[in-house]
Amino acid sequence: MNGNVGIIGSTDKHIEEMVRSCGMRPLMVQAEQLMGPTPGVVPDVVVVDVRTDRRLLSTIASLKRRYPSLGVAIVARALDPELMLEAMRAGVSECIPEPVTLGALEAALGRLGSQRAAPVEGRVFAVVGAKGGVGTTTVAVNLAEALQRVSGDTLLIDLNVANGDAAVFVNVEPRFTVVEALDNTHRLDESFFRGVVSHTESGLELLAASNRITATPVEPQRVRTLMDFAVRYYNCIVLDVPRTDPTMLDALETASSIFVVVNQELPTVRSAFRLVSKLRQRYGGDRVSLLINRADDKSEISIPDIEKAVNARVKHVFPSDYKTALAAVNKGEPLARSTQGRLPMSFHAFVKTLVGKAVSDTDSSRLFGWLSPKRST
Repeated sequence: MNGNVGIIGSTDKHIEEMVRSCGMRPLMVQAEQLMGPTPGVVPDVVVVDVRTDRRLLSTIASLKRRYPSLGVAIVARALDPELMLEAMRAGVSECIPEPVTLGALEAALGRLGSQRAAPVEGRVFAVVGAKGGVGTTTVAVNLAEALQRVSGDTLLIDLNVANGDAAVFVNVEPRFTVVEALDNTHRLDESFFRGVVSHTESGLELLAASNRITATPVEPQRVRTLMDFAVRYYNCIVLDVPRTDPTMLDALETASSIFVVVNQELPTVRSAFRLVSKLRQRYGGDRVSLLINRADDKSEISIPDIEKAVNARVKHVFPSDYKTALAAVNKGEPLARSTQGRLPMSFHAFVKTLVGKAVSDTDSSRLFGWLSPKRST
């Protein structure tokens, strides 16, 4: 074994020496230091000595919210059932009772180390509708399906906490939802997370919206913690983001790209201007761009008109095929599971640009040649 072991709440030199004997580097740290704005070296795992101060368990819960993948072991006088339950709720994975032996500590650190997955550093794509009814969930679901086909290990998160429909689009009935994940950010680990996501036929995984209204507003920090955790286990994550929820709009730091979905309609364009201005102010202009959904080459509002009015670039244009899109929703089979048809091909072409694969001139002509943007005069 190797790595850093943070020791919190203990002055027992014996524990420090045993950590070294395990081949790891002991770091005597304070929880407040790790929670501060400049935590310094963050340990791979921590050992918290609660033998003299049981209140440290509340500190563990705070640490787990900030560092979801941090492995935590406690040293206790005995395996008291009440203490064990409190420790489990705080996010503790291992408990070492007295007398603390080298073998017990080494075994606990080994198990904590094996639970840490190698970081994937996946990319996060947030999809936000400029207005209701523009097809945001259609875009998010099919973007996720197309990414799953190209990159694998893709997760779709429906952040419409109590009224999202992504599960219907992929024909799953989730047992657990994003609400359970947000309520338990203090105990996030790979085993727990894999238990709350739903699996779809294509291999795409979904963290679905709930059917119940949450009693209290979701805290932005919980959303950020969830994102920070999930990005370590998936190549790509797609977020279906509600435009009317300030909490979700304020928790997109992890997103590498934020796509605002618009139609060629004046009310939508006006709403897009307000939304894009807010997002650019918070996250910068380079991360925010537009997706034109249900594009119509006969519309009086051209693509250059939209770019000028919203002051943002159009990243991609999806053609209009309402009948096909509706049939896909009714069957619970996302369009992007197919490679046939103009609209499915458009999603696959878009994903190729996102993951760095070239789109041939022939494909580009077939997809976009019909839509000649009108230049405003």
